Amino acid sequence: MEKSFVMLKPDAIQRKVAGKVISRLEDKGLSLIAMKMIHISKNLAYEHYEIHKDKPFFDTLIKFVTSSPVIVSAWKGKNAIKIIRNLVGSTNPQDATPGSIRGDFALDTTYNIIHASDATETAKKEIALFFNEDEIFNYTHSLDVWLKPE
Repeated sequence: MEKSFVMLKPDAIQRKVAGKVISRLEDKGLSLIAMKMIHISKNLAYEHYEIHKDKPFFDTLIKFVTSSPVIVSAWKGKNAIKIIRNLVGSTNPQDATPGSIRGDFALDTTYNIIHASDATETAKKEIALFFNEDEIFNYTHSLDVWLKPE
């Protein structure tokens, strides 16, 4: 089973769509293994988004993500990263497919509701950045049993 990191950004909280987004991940069969609401410090935001530090939108992104609480979470499931990325949709909501999270809820590229890991190594790094090992729960979910490789 693969793990992935998901952050619901300030606009998801302020617009009261966090529960709808979480439900979509659960409805897909993914297992929630960690979750908390936090206010991200600038240092943590810089570390999380360091890959974008030389891009023109970096300062706006940092200001936005530190402006209000976010919900950080970790999810587990077969092909979790790809499944979550497909559910999330394109970064630019104008290009996101209707039915995707961004296609249905996001307003523009800056206020795009959600962040999700794009690769296994990124997921490991992001989960470790936001969670201690004792905050991650491993339990048997009915789909874990059904989806075991033969």
